[in-house]
Amino acid sequence: MKERYPYLIGSNQLASRIQKVLAAAGHGSRRKIESWIREERIQVNGEIAMIGDHIVGNERISLDGKLLSVGLNSQPHRHIIYHKPGDEITTREDPEGRKLVFDSLPRLKGARWVAVGRLDFSTTGLLIFTTDGILANALMHPSAEIVRKYAVRVHGNPGRKLLEKLQSGIILEDGLANFDSIESGGGEGANRWFNVTLREGRNREVRRLWEAVGLDITRLIRISYGPIQLPRKLSRGRNKALTALEVHSLYKAAGIGADI
Repeated sequence: MKERYPYLIGSNQLASRIQKVLAAAGHGSRRKIESWIREERIQVNGEIAMIGDHIVGNERISLDGKLLSVGLNSQPHRHIIYHKPGDEITTREDPEGRKLVFDSLPRLKGARWVAVGRLDFSTTGLLIFTTDGILANALMHPSAEIVRKYAVRVHGNPGRKLLEKLQSGIILEDGLANFDSIESGGGEGANRWFNVTLREGRNREVRRLWEAVGLDITRLIRISYGPIQLPRKLSRGRNKALTALEVHSLYKAAGIGADI
């Protein structure tokens, strides 16, 4: 532990590496935070942070001069699911003044909600929120290959060859993409429902795949993320705390030890 933080020497406060604290507070992955430290963008109590620094969480920490909320919470982490309506945006700020999903979540003291992935403005369905930023980042990391499942209503009646193409792969502007599975969900007239799964979280990937084969999505609902499913009785705009078993399943899916 560094002598330039003399208040930690002999202290009975538990100290952790700065990148772990910032990641747990939801400010980014440990790797991203380490890059900020190397770029000398993070300061602790007015001093430039260094890789290996330890903090207890009550320091004055800033990124590019902007203060970060990083207080370590002695309370257990909280985890909820939320049924996102089609008129909210999954960001903390919006220059267009649209309603934020965070406005609809329970208020926290000494912690903050971190969204596990995003849904675009018009997409509805399952969002997972946690106060454990390390869990959130692990669930979103491509190496975890967490399965996302969506109910999709498309305008048109795609045939077998087109559906096979969506599963074999289509070149999008950011590389090859495909659905792991496609199942018919019924429908009649000009619209058809399908349940699709994929293991990535690229921006608007589900919509872009269908658009690439000439079909427009008229409704898009995320119905599961990894082991967590959207309950049928959970109305839009409502949230629900996860059970201990569901929380355990999330940590297992993320490949990290539980801290609940």
